[in-house]
Amino acid sequence: QKKVRRIGGKAEIPIDVRVIAATNRDLLEEVRAGRFREDLYFRLAVLVLKVPPLRDREGDVGLLLQKFLDKLNQDMKAQSGGVHKNFSAGAKNLLQRHTWPGNVRELEATLLRAYVWSKGPTIDENDVREALVQNPSKPEHDVLGRQLGDGFRLEELLADVARHYLGRAMS
Repeated sequence: QKKVRRIGGKAEIPIDVRVIAATNRDLLEEVRAGRFREDLYFRLAVLVLKVPPLRDREGDVGLLLQKFLDKLNQDMKAQSGGVHKNFSAGAKNLLQRHTWPGNVRELEATLLRAYVWSKGPTIDENDVREALVQNPSKPEHDVLGRQLGDGFRLEELLADVARHYLGRAMS
């Protein structure tokens, strides 16, 4: 009805709002399991945008790496006249191979750590290895424990397994 009344108030106040909500959970599954109110879901799910995780958008990683590095170079130069830094080929390859379970926030935080901890103008592979944080909640490659259902794709699982072992072989 586009009106609210403050608690204890007598007058209605006209409002015009839009609610933008985000989650990394499948809300329909949460509704089915009784962990999310169905009426609230249908009020919120007017326009649903599904953004795939960073691990499924390989081309975006390189673009984000460059964007964050440019911003760090600019910020550090403005603050302290810092050294302009670049990636070594090995560092960039390692960053692009990582699965980024924490998505863009993890990528940005990892890059900041590598930038600060690196000595000299080049962020190398060792700097990146030290900056990467292992996911504390579950093993990185829990192949047998993956959820089955709508999002399960055998081809992607096999590609993940192949990427994992190829990455280990190249390290």
